[in-house]
Amino acid sequence: MGLAWMAWTWQTAVFFAAIAAALALMTVWEIARPGGHPRHGVLGLHTTRGDRLFISLLAAAYIHLGWLAFATGPLWIASIVAIVVAILVFSFV
Repeated sequence: MGLAWMAWTWQTAVFFAAIAAALALMTVWEIARPGGHPRHGVLGLHTTRGDRLFISLLAAAYIHLGWLAFATGPLWIASIVAIVVAILVFSFV
């Protein structure tokens, strides 16, 4: 079957490589320092590192979808916004 069904551009490859790298980094981090020490953040939830990564990935997906629906600028701006949101999630959630 191959991968001809998907539009594999270099941007798509970088996107999936970044997600794979984030998951690999979180795995190494968990092995090196187990537990993740759940903390109570601004959302009122107890979250671990994995929870915060999941929230960041969901936020990035919604930011990009919203950008495609409502903005006219280049998509890399949405990527920068998503990175800033991820930093904020890991800092305060």
